Amino acid sequence: MSLRAESHAATSRLKRIAADMSNIIESLDTRDLHFEGEEVDSEVLNDPKGTVCIPFSAIYHTRGFKEPGTQAYLTGCPVRVRVLEVERFTSTKKVPSPNVYTIELTHGEFTWQVKRKFKHFQEFHRELLRYKAFVRIPIPTRSHTVRRQSIKRGEPRQMPSLPHTAESTVREEHFSSRRKQLEDYLTKILKMPMYRNYHGTMEFIGVNQLSFIHDLGPKGIEGFIMKRSGGHRIPGLNCCGQGRMCYRWSKRWLVVKDSFLLYMKPDSGAIAFVLLVDKEFNIKIGQKETETKYGLQIDNLSRSLILKCNSYRHAQWWRQGIDEFIRKHGKDFLTEHRFGSYAAVQKNTLAKWYVNAKWYFEDVANAMEAAKEEIFITDWWLSPEIFMKRPVVEGNRWRLDYILKRKAQQGVRIFVMLYKEVELALGINSEYSKRTLMHLHPNIKVMRHPDHVSSSVYLWAHHEKLVIVDQSVAFVGGIDLAYGRWDDDEHRLTDVGSVKRMAAVKSVSSTNLASAAESSELVPLQPQAPSPESPLFQRNADDAPDVSKMKGVGKPKKFSRFSIYKHLHKHGMHHADSVSSIDSESNKGSIRSLKTGVGELLGETRFWHGKDYCNFVFKDWVQLDKPFADFIDRYTTPRMPWHDISSVVHGKAARDVARHFIQRWNFTKIMKPKYRSLSYPFLLPKSQQTANELKYQVPEAVHATVQVIRSAADWSAGIKYHEESIHNAYVSVIENSKHYIYIENQFFISCADDKVVWNKIGDAIAQRILKAHRENKRFRVYVVIPLLPGFEGDISTGGGNALQAIMHFNYRTMCRGENSILAQLKTEVGDKWINYISFCGLRTYAELEGKLVTELIYVHSKLLIADDDTVIIGSANINDRSMLGKRDSEMAIIVQDTETVPSVMDGEDYSAGKFALSLRLRCFRVVLGGSDLNPEHQDPVCDKFFKEVWISTAARNATIFDKVFRCLPSDQVNNLAQLRDFINKPKLANDDPAKAAEELKKIRGFLVQFPFRFLEEEYLLPSVGTKESMVPMEVWT
Repeated sequence: MSLRAESHAATSRLKRIAADMSNIIESLDTRDLHFEGEEVDSEVLNDPKGTVCIPFSAIYHTRGFKEPGTQAYLTGCPVRVRVLEVERFTSTKKVPSPNVYTIELTHGEFTWQVKRKFKHFQEFHRELLRYKAFVRIPIPTRSHTVRRQSIKRGEPRQMPSLPHTAESTVREEHFSSRRKQLEDYLTKILKMPMYRNYHGTMEFIGVNQLSFIHDLGPKGIEGFIMKRSGGHRIPGLNCCGQGRMCYRWSKRWLVVKDSFLLYMKPDSGAIAFVLLVDKEFNIKIGQKETETKYGLQIDNLSRSLILKCNSYRHAQWWRQGIDEFIRKHGKDFLTEHRFGSYAAVQKNTLAKWYVNAKWYFEDVANAMEAAKEEIFITDWWLSPEIFMKRPVVEGNRWRLDYILKRKAQQGVRIFVMLYKEVELALGINSEYSKRTLMHLHPNIKVMRHPDHVSSSVYLWAHHEKLVIVDQSVAFVGGIDLAYGRWDDDEHRLTDVGSVKRMAAVKSVSSTNLASAAESSELVPLQPQAPSPESPLFQRNADDAPDVSKMKGVGKPKKFSRFSIYKHLHKHGMHHADSVSSIDSESNKGSIRSLKTGVGELLGETRFWHGKDYCNFVFKDWVQLDKPFADFIDRYTTPRMPWHDISSVVHGKAARDVARHFIQRWNFTKIMKPKYRSLSYPFLLPKSQQTANELKYQVPEAVHATVQVIRSAADWSAGIKYHEESIHNAYVSVIENSKHYIYIENQFFISCADDKVVWNKIGDAIAQRILKAHRENKRFRVYVVIPLLPGFEGDISTGGGNALQAIMHFNYRTMCRGENSILAQLKTEVGDKWINYISFCGLRTYAELEGKLVTELIYVHSKLLIADDDTVIIGSANINDRSMLGKRDSEMAIIVQDTETVPSVMDGEDYSAGKFALSLRLRCFRVVLGGSDLNPEHQDPVCDKFFKEVWISTAARNATIFDKVFRCLPSDQVNNLAQLRDFINKPKLANDDPAKAAEELKKIRGFLVQFPFRFLEEEYLLPSVGTKESMVPMEVWT
């Protein structure tokens, strides 16, 4: 015990001595310190292997400025110095150092300038002498020992000396020699690692750990400033008082980059704030403007940041340095762009579309697998346990949580933002999703927003669906990584295996270019049959399937005991070990024909496991913490197919999408106290200058002009003025369309009355049709929406208040009331409106346990195509929530084709865009049946297609479904009394299944006419006294 006490006392004594010695050295008058030293350049400055870049991930590992061993410079690369000019300042006061030297420094690809007076050189020289003396004293502390050890011995070199002549005595004709002396001095200092790596040197030449990261773009001005707290535009983030007592001043290192500014805490190196350059970016100086002597005020949409300099001239240098640098390198961010968007129009951008989630999920999984630095995800809802590639033949390898964990273990930083729902209203359990993801690995960070009480945002949601990989590839669209979303072009109703769709539409692989090769669906298990030694099978133990969770509960079937394992063995694929999808030991589960890369396999598989098999109008999700337990009986209830659209963009457009994510992340970090810790870092946008250096590219993308558009506001992104560029883009594209508009959307709530509904999309459609009528030109509008809103409710009893409220506003837009599109048209064109616009839904059928069943296909797309050359894909519904900007947050892209292919429009030859045409043909093929190359689908405007294919198919399908199933919604049901009679009448599907099956063979595709007269005699808004009636009307619109 006494020995331990003695050693403790000795250690503390040593520490005290070390501290005293440090203080003595710090206070030495360095003018008397002229050691002749051995400061050695231990690095080979012209490394034969070339410069080693600092990785972008270094932004997450910043260290305190005075910590030894901090890497700021590029390895093997010299710093070159030129003193460019000398400015002589005249002053009424006698100034000992009137000359200011502009020094240009070059390090690798980076060039920057600093301004220093001779007195700064003198102070810097004294500090180096002090440091030299300090390093020579063997102080027994770890950091000092590390510092001493880092200074290697080699060829001796004298420390360079400064010119001794006083500045005031140097004549103008001798300036050039003075410049040369200072240039030589600084060059020599920067060749000696002992001094170059010293924090004082870095400060003198304006360098820190983030200066030379390639992906952060060119190097701007940097240095220490005093920063005032507050200035945020968001209520509640600033001190309530106005007096000076309420402000705190802190010393920070300010860094200027091409599209943002940041400041760091010098003691820890932590990034403490990021200020994005935007249309409101502005710099002011002066006491009057900033209420601070030598103040500098930097404004943007989110904050008014006040800095303090040590002189008026110093403030001027900062203003000029920032202003010139941003105007040179970041001018695109300073202006508002087309449609009022924050993002510029990006030409020559690689883009690709997706119809349905099968191919989208696969490409997202492959892009995540290729991630090197960062993955950003934001969703309205995220289910960690979903499978990204189906059928599941590689165990859990392609399950979302396993992919993210694998990448996090490889060092990739993963940032996820989830919408924090009002739990009483929604059952998406974002808290479970956050907890599950955060437990996977420390590199995965999850935020939820908004906090409903503190932000007083109860009604609006974060609705974007984004996946961004390395800020270079960005997936944008309507598909959440969540249960119920995965589907393909077949839109199957069943997943028990006893059923094959009777009039199956052949699926084809997703590609943007219609080609004859696309005639059969390929789900490549592997490019070639891998050997057992293949790395594919040397997987992490985490990828092994969890049998207890995964086993599907099924009923025995009377089918042959065919083993998929034997078939896989034949093709060298018997190691594909998914118990979830292949079960050779029992006859349970589903037996289905699998189209795979090795030919047709008849085997037992499930496409939708547990909670993924859903029908949310029948029953909303429950017990999401038990992901693999069914909550719907898949032997009695068909699933509700999910029809959706998404996209991916690369390069500069992907950077723009990432910028929106970063803006939201950094805002949420400031907004919620629990995220202010260092474990949730500030994110930095990569430079547009490096955007086209693509390390990964999604296959089959085409070049087009792309602009990112969004709905964002103060509550969602922390910006002063809201943005509704999606709304503006929709209206503009509709107004300027020449031939047709094709719309798929989850909602159709528009036609402004400036009281309840405000967005103008419906009015723009009506006006565009009336213009065509007046000009006697053909013009077509196709609108595909869900037959029923996606709310839990039994439609056979009326559907419930929420479902009816949405129906009310959908019908109000289409055909009911004076504001509706049809009412606006009928006043001028009468019944001829039918030649211009068609409203449809989607429906399908199947056999389930020997019974014929039908279900609507839920249209969740947010798509507009115009004239085969312009496309809008995103997360924004056609309603006020999505479009007005101040409500839900949304993200979309507008794609305008630059590559064209020959086509036909209104019977004449037409140059159609590759992206838009191929997408429209795929959509038509899915909803109408047939193939992508169907010549009937080529011309979307001619009478033959519009009347004999589109209208005719929709009407025929609707009639057959009505005859066989007596489907709801139906034009035969105008009120609730008729509804009761309607559902009690016998159905052909029950009375004569054989005849019903014959009728169903006549159905083509999924398209059905939208029933305009369903419940038209009922008042569909919530009645007084119901909980829905207490909700503000904006919730439904």
